[in-house]
Amino acid sequence: MLRLESIQNSFKFYYKGKLFFEHNKDSPIIKLGKAKAQYQMTHGKFSINQDMIEVFSLTQFKVIKQTKTKVKITFSKTNLNLDLILEEKNDLLYISFEHNNKELNRIWIKISANSNEYIYGCGAQFTKFNLRGHSVPLWVEESNPLWKEDFTTYFPQPSYISVNKSFDNTYFLFVETTYFSKFNFINDKFHELEIWNIPETIIIGKYSELTEILKKFTSYLGRQPNLPDWVYDGLILAIQGGTAEVKEKLKIAKKHGLLVNGIWIQDWEGRRVTSFGKQLFWNWKYDENSYPNLPDLINTLNQKGIKVLGYINPFLAIEGDLYKEASKEGYCIKNSEGEDYMIVTTDFPSALLDLTNPKCIKWIKKIIRHNMIEIGLSGYMADYGEYLPPDAILNSGISGEEFHNKYPVIWAKVQYEILKESKNLDEILYFHRSNFSHGSKYTMLYWAGDQSVNWSQRSGLPCVINCGMSLGLSGIGNYSFDIGGFLTTDEVKREKEVFMRWIEIGAFSLIMRTHEGNRPDDNFQFDSDEEILEHLRKMVLIHVKLKPYLKNLEKEYQEFGLPPIRPCFLHYKDPNLLDLKYQYLLGRDVLIAPAIYPKIKEKELYLPEDNWIHLWSSNEYQKGKLKIQSPIGKPAVFYRKDSKYLKIFKELAKVI
Repeated sequence: MLRLESIQNSFKFYYKGKLFFEHNKDSPIIKLGKAKAQYQMTHGKFSINQDMIEVFSLTQFKVIKQTKTKVKITFSKTNLNLDLILEEKNDLLYISFEHNNKELNRIWIKISANSNEYIYGCGAQFTKFNLRGHSVPLWVEESNPLWKEDFTTYFPQPSYISVNKSFDNTYFLFVETTYFSKFNFINDKFHELEIWNIPETIIIGKYSELTEILKKFTSYLGRQPNLPDWVYDGLILAIQGGTAEVKEKLKIAKKHGLLVNGIWIQDWEGRRVTSFGKQLFWNWKYDENSYPNLPDLINTLNQKGIKVLGYINPFLAIEGDLYKEASKEGYCIKNSEGEDYMIVTTDFPSALLDLTNPKCIKWIKKIIRHNMIEIGLSGYMADYGEYLPPDAILNSGISGEEFHNKYPVIWAKVQYEILKESKNLDEILYFHRSNFSHGSKYTMLYWAGDQSVNWSQRSGLPCVINCGMSLGLSGIGNYSFDIGGFLTTDEVKREKEVFMRWIEIGAFSLIMRTHEGNRPDDNFQFDSDEEILEHLRKMVLIHVKLKPYLKNLEKEYQEFGLPPIRPCFLHYKDPNLLDLKYQYLLGRDVLIAPAIYPKIKEKELYLPEDNWIHLWSSNEYQKGKLKIQSPIGKPAVFYRKDSKYLKIFKELAKVI
């Protein structure tokens, strides 16, 4: 399956018939270098630069070994040697490196490409779906919508999937590294991977079908844990402001027939009002002022079939007693002076847990068990994970630079382990926004982080569609988002129409959960008027009726790595689908083209080759471009005529 063609000072390397490396003295496939990184963090956003010390283009080579399953090539430059080892194992190509200069900490690798290629993945990408023509930095960081940058993301991943217009030679590539890297897809003839260490290995999987690629890729990375069954039974409604407010909001929801299966009380631990808005007091125990006898409230709501969810992150409020305990025991990351490293997220400093310290992990697990699980919480947002400074001093001795991208993975692992240890993994829902390679196996649910409460294609409603499909091609299946968005400013406030359209997308996704935003009083909320209450009621009913179908999608992800949110080209080999980033398949049988602009009365979309039934009119359509009426309450939704779930789909349009 491996083939090497060597002619004088050049060679071509093929795997399963596809050209992956084309080396010659004018365009060597590998460069090595030595550099010093410079990182500057402001509110979780990083400015990243480097001082280059040396760069070596490895032009000379010698083939040391060549069989059908293993190739070894030695590259040389003066006194520098690098062995490139390519080996097929378990139906994957493993690429590894051995070299004689341990001071080298940069490598550039060229992967052969062509002009018909489309590139997807690299984790959670919000603005670009097809990454061809772009250079993508891969570093965990805050993705604040105000920054208006294309590739800042909470969840980067050094992987991509390549698809070309003829749908042959499709493959995935994954780099085993936790260091900063940059994937450059700009050149027509090659992709250049820049990695700030010599990686342990690079994995390539080439298969004829995209479904097979996802099966193999997710098997390698690890698939997410199952969701609790109850999450499909209604809406998780965001409420904050104290016990009286919770009761009043639930009274309104019940009066209007809203199926609420859970409430998410993010301020269960207390509130901190800042210049940014209504934030939280990060001392992980319930606030007896706002929520006196919270365990009793939780128990009462549970008896009514309503779960209660909370919030946690790896920071500690320095005014709280938990920080004082953690600081005394040495559980916080340190600065170069050996002091607790104070980190500013918005306008206040806080301490960050040192997740390289086993004693710290044991301590925070005890906090979660005693202060959250044992009072009856059925879930929580496990927020943040992006703020570890590269110059932090860590307990294990690993550098902050190396551990930075791994930090959110360990944060997710903490949640997974405590729920498994307490035998609550089947009952409690936890969700994250930050992540990195191999974090999927610890992350029950990924949510898209903070979007603006508007229509911005860069940072608003449309982003959650693009993000969901990018994640689906990065190994994530259990995906959700804040219905209505989060970021509110003096200039951007949530209006009624965008909230209603966001609700529609939520209905045709795995989980429905609202958010009030960072400035709830400025935003249109679920109970702001009768029309939106009625709209939400209908969409939640539709979502609940989809439960058997959604449960099957979750099963397909567990068995085959197929994400519920899918690009249409996953099942249809049609080049017209390759650039469509605002319509998606919910599983195999449902196609949704959401409204992504205000005041839309009809929606233009493209139907792939199949027999499609329009959900609301029952009219049948075939392949091609189509304009369809799409008023609020009737988004552009189609289902396959030969689906085994026809009975369920036909019932959706009857919801009143």
